[in-house]
Amino acid sequence: MPIITDSFAFQGIPYTLYAASETRLIVHLSLCGLGFLLAVITFIVQLASPAPYGKHENRDAKWGPPIPQRLGHILSDALPGVLLFTLVFFFYGDQREYANYTFLGLFLLHYIQRGIIHPLMMRYRTSVVPIGITLGGFGPNCLYHFLNADFIGSANYDDNFYYDPRFILGIVLYIVGYIINRWADWKLRSLRNLKGDQLREEETGSRGYYIPYGGLFELVACPNYFGELIEWTGWTIATWSLAGLVWTLFSAATFIPRSRHNHSW
Repeated sequence: MPIITDSFAFQGIPYTLYAASETRLIVHLSLCGLGFLLAVITFIVQLASPAPYGKHENRDAKWGPPIPQRLGHILSDALPGVLLFTLVFFFYGDQREYANYTFLGLFLLHYIQRGIIHPLMMRYRTSVVPIGITLGGFGPNCLYHFLNADFIGSANYDDNFYYDPRFILGIVLYIVGYIINRWADWKLRSLRNLKGDQLREEETGSRGYYIPYGGLFELVACPNYFGELIEWTGWTIATWSLAGLVWTLFSAATFIPRSRHNHSW
């Protein structure tokens, strides 16, 4: 049987993929198609109505029994983004060059912060979250993180990819987006310390949610989402992958509608 994956190294594609298994390539591309479809559905649904957590929490909605907020965040982000991602990379992939390890390190940099450090340090307004909200994030994360871990663990990049403009630009964008995201999260967390005269008049007494000002908050409604979207755009460019692209599209399908709803709020 001819191996399709050998012809996957088209001109302009800086790697070969699944060189020993045509079936794995077909499965990978099919899951990428599923990821694209999920991103479209997510955008339409969340544009119509914001996901019911945080300032858009709907107490009348039945999303299952409550669990600790920090635990819910760790389960939805760290379990697929750190544990699953690492296991798939090492036990499902077979490529161990500098590019593969660089991408592993970048992804874990984000999700150790996002899935472990952030929930342990964040000052949540409520101590619990319905388990349905956690599962709503856990499911898609498993799909997209499996796709990306499988890809970066299996892609055999060119030896000179280190000097490729896509790799360099993508890494720079990822780091810039990470810094923006971390700064915005720090700014939002610090608002919970503010009292009375430190807030603008319209925020005082707003039940724990305040409108931040300064820096990028003067230009965009949600710099934390903006920064993370830059991160994943950089990831897509650096990995030059369909897996990265569908993950970035899903992130945009979540961040853009929620930013719109936050801005209206």
